[in-house]
Amino acid sequence: MPGVLADLRMETRQAETEILKVWHHQLDPEVVAHARPTGIRKGTLFVTVDSSVWLDEIVRYRRREILERLQNSFGRSFITRISFRTG
Repeated sequence: MPGVLADLRMETRQAETEILKVWHHQLDPEVVAHARPTGIRKGTLFVTVDSSVWLDEIVRYRRREILERLQNSFGRSFITRISFRTG
C-alpha cells in the first residue's frame, strides 16, 4: 500500500490542498483573486499570476509577507522560497 500511495503522490497532493486552504484564508483577497499556487517541489512553491502588472506588484511588495504567512503555517523548512510566473 505505501508503494501505491507513493506512486499516486498522495503526500504531495495533500500538502498542495493544505497550501490552497491557507492561501485562501490567510492572504489578502486581492492577491488571491490574481494569483494561485500551482505546485510545490523541493521547498519551492510555484505560483501563477494572471497578469504582469500583478506579478510586479506581488514580487516587489508582497512576496515577503506571503512567504512569512505560509512559513508560519507550515514551517520554514517546508516552504523555503516562492517562484512567481505569469500564466
